Amino acid sequence: MPADNPDATPASPRGLAALLGPAEVRALAEEFGVRPTKQLGQNFVHDANTVRRIVSVAGVDRGDVVLEVGPGLGSLTLALLDVVDRVVAVEIDPKLAARLPETVAQRAPELAARLDVVPMDAMRVRPDDLPAAPTALVANLPYNVAVPVLLHLFSELPSLRTALVMVQAEVADRLAAAPGSKVYGVPSVKARFFGDVRRAGAVGRAVFWPVPQVESGLVRVDRYVDPPWPTDAAHRVAVFRVVDAAFAQRRKTLRAALGSWAGSPAEAERRLVAAGIDPSMRGETLDAAAYVRLAAVE
Repeated sequence: MPADNPDATPASPRGLAALLGPAEVRALAEEFGVRPTKQLGQNFVHDANTVRRIVSVAGVDRGDVVLEVGPGLGSLTLALLDVVDRVVAVEIDPKLAARLPETVAQRAPELAARLDVVPMDAMRVRPDDLPAAPTALVANLPYNVAVPVLLHLFSELPSLRTALVMVQAEVADRLAAAPGSKVYGVPSVKARFFGDVRRAGAVGRAVFWPVPQVESGLVRVDRYVDPPWPTDAAHRVAVFRVVDAAFAQRRKTLRAALGSWAGSPAEAERRLVAAGIDPSMRGETLDAAAYVRLAAVE
């Protein structure tokens, strides 16, 4: 079960892993010539309490297969292996992908067999690329691609039941925003197509190397156990197309904003009325269910 209080003291792991601290993170990076890059959105966590807290809030246990995206030098990976029996780490950087198993073997030899590393771009991951079907995503996502990666993985991996991800604070706010909020937008609606979304805490800058210029936040997504609408690919694409059109011209009424999508403002109005939506409303006022209804109107 997930932790209700993100600031609560994390449950004690089995304690087999020697977690990475600031000195170890810098030493590993220097040893293998790894230089964090903005292009890959790399900021490595070096605080043991932070990674333990992330694992605790994720609510994973030995029955989970955890997917970690962008494991970097292994700070979160080691904390996860202390709690679950299998971690599948997807890493795009070939140097980091090659080094991660060695780091785990050196710092937690008893846990090394629980780790699988998949050296590829997370945006290309399909079920057949992974050695096991993941039940939970727990990751410090690269901030420049966090939302696309999150949506892609929920789209492609139906086995994923939960996600606990660390992202830029502004992105966390957008993902968890409710209809009517100033930051409610495309990520908010699309994430809620898959499940319930909520903010799960804040993370300070000082726990990263290099120190980022932005604040960070945790977001939790729990996939609907009984989805309130069809979740097949064709339906998802249709819904997302409406969402993109509604927010492309955010300041316009839905009648005007959806004119291109529907073929004309008049046709957009007809479909909106058929879906029980006031054509004079704006996109940020609708919840995910309303967009689903609208996409189904012919």
